[in-house]
Amino acid sequence: MSQPTKPRLALIAHDKKKDDMIVLAAEYIDFLRGCQLMATGTTGARLIKELGLAVERKQSGPFGGDLQIGAALVEGQVDAVVFLRDPMTPQPHEPDINALVRACDVHNVACATNLSTAHLLLSQLRLAAAQPTSESTRSPA
Repeated sequence: MSQPTKPRLALIAHDKKKDDMIVLAAEYIDFLRGCQLMATGTTGARLIKELGLAVERKQSGPFGGDLQIGAALVEGQVDAVVFLRDPMTPQPHEPDINALVRACDVHNVACATNLSTAHLLLSQLRLAAAQPTSESTRSPA
């Protein structure tokens, strides 16, 4: 099975982390423009409106958006997740959040849940995307 040409990323942020997501995405905007993005409702709307990114919007998290992204992940349609969680605020849809993070673990999909790991993940993906593939570096036979 060949790897997709564009990295497929899911971007999710709890309410108190949405501003952080916008700042993070702005820092990696050139890389993210070359990715296939999906996001939960409000996060996706802000990424589209404020940064002009092309984003497939799912429902808001409390209305099943985390589950929609989890289903896409299980179907092999997500390569990595950036989920800026707010650990200090109880979330009414906590079981959905846990299910998504568990799906990442079960399916061995990278999942960054804070700014530090998000920077590590995005910088590594950006670096990998900039590297020529082994086929393009081969000399003609």
